[in-house]
Amino acid sequence: MKTTLAIIILFGNIIFSCSSCSGGKVASQPAPADTSRQTTIKADYWLTKGDQQSLLQQQTGSLLFGNTNNNGYATIEVDSTQAFQEIDGFGYTLTGGSAQLLNAMNGADKKQLLQELFGNGSNGIGISYLRISIGASDLNATTFSYDDIPAGQTDLPLAHFSLDADQAGGTGLIPLLKEIGLINPQIKILATPWSAPVWMKDNGSFKGGSLQKQYYDVYAQYFVKYIQQMKAAGITIDAITPQNEPLNPDNNPSLKMAAEDQRDFIKNNLGPAFTAAGLSTKVITYDHNCDHPDYPQTILADAAAAKFVDGSAFHLYAGDISALSAVHNAAPGKAVYFTEQWTSSKGGFEGDLRWHTKNVIIGAMRNWSRVALEWNLANDPNYGPHTPGGCTECKGALTISGSTVTRNVAYYIIAQASKFVPAGSVRISSSNSGNLAGVAFKRPDGKKVLIVLNDDNAAVSFNLKYQGNWTTPVLPAGSVGTFVW
Repeated sequence: MKTTLAIIILFGNIIFSCSSCSGGKVASQPAPADTSRQTTIKADYWLTKGDQQSLLQQQTGSLLFGNTNNNGYATIEVDSTQAFQEIDGFGYTLTGGSAQLLNAMNGADKKQLLQELFGNGSNGIGISYLRISIGASDLNATTFSYDDIPAGQTDLPLAHFSLDADQAGGTGLIPLLKEIGLINPQIKILATPWSAPVWMKDNGSFKGGSLQKQYYDVYAQYFVKYIQQMKAAGITIDAITPQNEPLNPDNNPSLKMAAEDQRDFIKNNLGPAFTAAGLSTKVITYDHNCDHPDYPQTILADAAAAKFVDGSAFHLYAGDISALSAVHNAAPGKAVYFTEQWTSSKGGFEGDLRWHTKNVIIGAMRNWSRVALEWNLANDPNYGPHTPGGCTECKGALTISGSTVTRNVAYYIIAQASKFVPAGSVRISSSNSGNLAGVAFKRPDGKKVLIVLNDDNAAVSFNLKYQGNWTTPVLPAGSVGTFVW
């Protein structure tokens, strides 16, 4: 069979095109669309490659859309007339350990890094959503709550309640959040406890145990006092979950809370306490793995509890991301959130980029989530700070050593979305094809965004179709592209 080889020059790059190549795969730079009837639509795009040869790098030139296309490649079609959920944002959990590391940086370096993380300029990645812990998480240096008293004592009026552990003399989380708020005043914050104060628990320990029912009312007031005092400190808490990973009593800190217990706590104590205090802070239930959609469904099926609940939050250490759609379909009037997924110190860049983009970014969004959050923003080179028994292998989006910052895979997983999809964007319809997975959005400024993962082991050419017009980019193996037009 005769093979025709053409050499095309586009934007100064030489592109080899083989007319007898099969399977829609070419090892090349992006090929141009058929521009015989070119439109005025053009897309800019940014690329992160699994081999790290390109990291959130804008590609040379723009992709031009044409009216005709007969190349036979796979097609991803974007349809902005079909709209789904509004997006609240993309981001991370800002742990107390992260805050300590950021606060220990040189002042000028810290300021520059915060501007990069939370700013929307050419060098910013526009993080728009943060999750924080109420008291300590396992990625704090020590365990604490906001009402710690000597063993054997109780504090029913919460007279000893104090945020001092997260003020400047402690982790510095609160002043850091105020700095972030100056960069992005619209940032939304979700707060969740890893444990109640130990005097409220049946085992008197930060690790494990359950909340004693006699303290349900006072624990509800603990949340009220937290939200009010954070507000007085200049921090607005947009939402809370009653418990991080309520089915995991093995972390430090942790607390076990069965679905029926969380239902009753929200229905009889937390919801009424928020109403009485005039709080508009959202209550989001569950905040654990996708293998138990029955947990949030137990709460949402109870009308008296559900009236206080905005939606449900999920992690993906077990189960399938489609569980978010199952819960959405059972209660379509309630929101869905994806709030945590870690990257491991033992993971590889390309494997994590593929899996997390496919599941956390694309999968969660295609299954109705309003947010996509990776776990920890920052660790030191030894994966600390962490509590005794806390996670020793959690790799932050950043590794911070003094004022030296290394950007890890979770930084790019989120940045390929957060930089281009601001809060207030709406997910719109897009098709998938083969090993190409994607999700599309319409931004408040009217621009469209498509995030595409090539989960193949070879470069793939594909057609991006919008309103009857086409352009034909190439995605390298194991890479993520974000297209904006």
